[in-house]
Amino acid sequence: MTRKRTALLLSAFVLPGLGQLYLGRKVAGIAIIMVLNLLLLLALFVVLKGLGPVIAAKATAGAVTVSPGEVMAALKGVSGFGKGLLAAFALVWAFSVADVLRCRVGE
Repeated sequence: MTRKRTALLLSAFVLPGLGQLYLGRKVAGIAIIMVLNLLLLLALFVVLKGLGPVIAAKATAGAVTVSPGEVMAALKGVSGFGKGLLAAFALVWAFSVADVLRCRVGE
């Protein structure tokens, strides 16, 4: 298997940016991984912002569980932002794969 094919598989199926690191393009690989991690961290904050009031209300009432319906209702308020984050995540992933495809192995 060629180095470029291995890098493509790493970026496509393991972690975006890992293929760049495998090819020796450290700055590009680290930048893609950092952007991806920032997007995932932002997604976590969005979910916690939506679910925070529900979890706090249940905790103060002494309840142990939260029903799936309550979770879905709580996340409706942040669903647009969540869809935008998912689109950004997909774009970073696609960019990582396209970047591996367009680079020469010696770069």
